[in-house]
Amino acid sequence: MRLSEFKQRVEAEFGPNLENATPANVREFLDKLQQEAWDNQRRYSERYEMPIENARTYEEVMKEFFMDVLDLPAERAVMLLWTLALDLTFAAIEHQYSEVLDPLFRSADDTG
Repeated sequence: MRLSEFKQRVEAEFGPNLENATPANVREFLDKLQQEAWDNQRRYSERYEMPIENARTYEEVMKEFFMDVLDLPAERAVMLLWTLALDLTFAAIEHQYSEVLDPLFRSADDTG
C-alpha cells in the first residue's frame, strides 16, 4: 500500500484530524490492517515460514524491530512506525480511561 492510500484510509476511518478515533476503533482498524497483510502474504504462498527469532526479551524484540525498520523503504517505515505509535498511544489512553472509570463500577464489597 502506498502512503497516500494509507492516509486516505486513516482519514476515512477516523476523520481528517483523527477526531473519531477511540481506543476501540483504533484496535479494530489495526487488526484489519494486520489481517489484510496476512491475507496478502498468503496470496503469494500458502506456506508460512516462521522467522528465526533470536531475541529472548521484549526489549530485544523491540530493538530488532527498530533496526529492521531502518532498512525498509521510507514510505513503508513511516506507515509501520505510525501504526505502532497509534497502537501504543491509544492503549495508554484506554488504560487511563479504565483507571478513571474502574471505581464507578466497583461494588461496596470490592473496596475492602
